This record gives sequence, structure tokens and C-alpha cells, in this order.
Amino acid sequence: MIGVVVIVIVILAALYAGGALRPQASVQYLGSPSGYEAFVPNGQTVNYNGQTDPVGNLILNNGTTLHDVIWDGQYASTIINNHNQIVQLNSQFVGQTDPVNHQPYVPLQDLYVIKGQVPVEQATVNGQTYYIIEANKINPGDIAGFYTYDKWVSNFVAAMNTPGTYAAVLPGNSPVFQWTNTTGTVAYQTSVYQQYIGYSAGRHVLVQSNEPIISYGVYTNIPGTYLINYITPQHTYNPSS
Repeated sequence: MIGVVVIVIVILAALYAGGALRPQASVQYLGSPSGYEAFVPNGQTVNYNGQTDPVGNLILNNGTTLHDVIWDGQYASTIINNHNQIVQLNSQFVGQTDPVNHQPYVPLQDLYVIKGQVPVEQATVNGQTYYIIEANKINPGDIAGFYTYDKWVSNFVAAMNTPGTYAAVLPGNSPVFQWTNTTGTVAYQTSVYQQYIGYSAGRHVLVQSNEPIISYGVYTNIPGTYLINYITPQHTYNPSS
């Protein structure tokens, strides 16, 4: 009988440690059902629910930014690997000169856009309170990965949430690459990074009616079925048009 009690205690302890018997925090859905939100990793990771998860910020469709956010669930390891590679490429290229416009390369940042609302709960990990993105509650087709100039991340999210914004591809001989500003630099730099990342594509731009275009690249290791217009744009951008 004592042995049975001990076994039961061990099982209960294991279930509690795994979270099955803990009180579950209520899940909130943040953002807009018709908007775009973005998780921006900062390079930190935590162990949560038995797996290593990336930490970063969550930018909502209205521009509100939440800090100390954990991405838990599908694509967690993909995000960590993608971010580590961007950091590595930045350390390799930032400080060098773009051979086309002769301007210095700039640091790029990866971000992961969610179409629609984001399921989030709060939890304490190692004594610190975090927002936890419950990624397994998100349709995989509503998630896509991008990279752009790190100072443009908020502008990128705002542009996606602005009516009339559309995505386009730059042709290989585009005059944009020769522009002696950050737009021209990032346009060429995304195509350079593409050669090293492999599962990505550069030379993309977000075109806005009253704002400058935003150069960006996309990750193809996150399908993003319902963001396909931003991943494989149907338009070609011609600055003379």
C-alpha cells in the first residue's frame, strides 16, 4: 500500500512539474482580428514548458509594444535559429560597404508577423513576469517571418496595417540598389543575406502611398500561407512608375 502511495505521489509531482496540474492562466487575445502583429526576438531565451523559447517584444497593430514576451510553441526553435543567423551575418557584414551604392551596411532584424489576434497569457518564469505567446493556438498559415533594417521594424508593422500598402519585388537591375540612402542599402543587403541564409528571399519592398518604401527580406522556412502576398509578391516595383 505504501508503495502505491509513493507511486501516486511521484506521478502527481511529475504532472505538476509539467504544468498539467497547475492553475492555468487565462488566455487573452491581443491585437485586431483584421490586423497584423509582430514578435521581435532580442536574442535571449528561457526554458518554459520543457523547451527553449525565444524572448523579445510584441508589437500590436496599433503600435503598442509589449516587452518581456516569450514565444512558446510552434516555430520556437526556427525563430531562435533564424535570429542567431541574422546576428552572425550582421557581425560579418555591418561595417563593410555596399559595393553598389558605396554606403555602409546596416544591422538587420528578424520579425515574425501574425495575421489577426495573438493568444497571450502571463506567467512567472525564474521570478520574472512574462507575456507568453501561445503559438500552438495560432493557425500556422497566419505566421510569417521577415527581416529588415532594425530601426524600421515598427514602421514595417505600421505599414502592413496601413490600407493601400502592398508588397513588391525589385528586379535584379533595379535603380533602387543605387540609391545612396538606407533604402538602397537594405534592398541590396537583403539579397546578400539571402545567399547565406538559403531559406529566404531578398529584394522585397513594402510600397506605401505617402511614405518611403521599406526594403525587406522573407523567410521561406515558415510557410505563412495567408500572408503569401508579402512572401511572394505579385507586383514589381519600378520607381519611375
